[in-house]
Amino acid sequence: MATLKLMVWNMEWMNDLFNTDHTFKPDNAVAFHTPGSTVIQRRKGLAKIITELNPDILVGVETPNETAEWQLFLNSDLPGTWIGHVQRSPGMSQCIGLALRTDTGKFANPALVGFDTLLQQAFTEWRMDLEDDGISEVYRFERSPLYASVHAADGKQLRIMGLHLKSKLVASALEWSRWWENADANRRKIFAQASRIRQEFLDAYLTDTTTQGIPLIVCGDINDGPGMDASERKILGSGIERLMGNVWFPKLTMGNALFDSLSENDRKNMRFEKIVTTSFRDMLFNNMYHDEWIDHILYSRQFANWVINAVAHKKLAEGFIYEAPYKHSSDHYPLTADVVL
Repeated sequence: MATLKLMVWNMEWMNDLFNTDHTFKPDNAVAFHTPGSTVIQRRKGLAKIITELNPDILVGVETPNETAEWQLFLNSDLPGTWIGHVQRSPGMSQCIGLALRTDTGKFANPALVGFDTLLQQAFTEWRMDLEDDGISEVYRFERSPLYASVHAADGKQLRIMGLHLKSKLVASALEWSRWWENADANRRKIFAQASRIRQEFLDAYLTDTTTQGIPLIVCGDINDGPGMDASERKILGSGIERLMGNVWFPKLTMGNALFDSLSENDRKNMRFEKIVTTSFRDMLFNNMYHDEWIDHILYSRQFANWVINAVAHKKLAEGFIYEAPYKHSSDHYPLTADVVL
């Protein structure tokens, strides 16, 4: 029986760290999307947290858009030996990357096989009538999902899907009605993307005899938490709850590792303060900060207690993630869980 430590983290605009020839930008260059940080500060901040949490498997959101760049970061800034894979998304500079630490003897050779989701029908452009008004709209994935097979040294296999769904954030202070239009549109896109994954991939995966016995983790930045906000009530749907599944088909539902980590009382009362995964400034409502749970680790239910001990790391050994020495790393908190195969 193998226990692998999984880390899932939105690493915030890693593409800012690289030149077009797949080399690092100069150490003192300012990271474009985080102008308070230099390239070397960002690199060191990211590497410090990964090193401290010491994962066997790393799923990165907003990684560089080329495997060569992801591999350069792994080789240059992290201890040990790693193999990396990035799912490309044409025209996008935010992608999803997977990395396995291979010098610990925990993985077979080859350790991973990546499946290009651009070639899979489930992840191509589609039409959907979300509002039941007879009008089908066109949807697509801005960031193509990552899908890969991971092979442990003892022969056990695990499938991982990494996601970064459409952002809810309306980042500009717009006129009120325009703000709501954008907010509604963003939620429709999230729900459409979650529905596509559930209907065209997850339900098929969990019922097909060739895959239903292989444990599956779906993780990443879903940009949605439990329940429905005002915009989601209009379409009667929540992205994360759609991904987790339909209560009428309980065997096809996915567990949520962070929810499992809560105390019985917090689960009963739906209190999520201990598992928030990011904090952001609201440009519309007096610049107040919101703590949100939008990053998730979901798991298939073929086996009991195989994804355990999940944590959202708001605080690390030397302080909070938004304080020195971590403050140049990311605007999301890293998640970890133990995967028992």
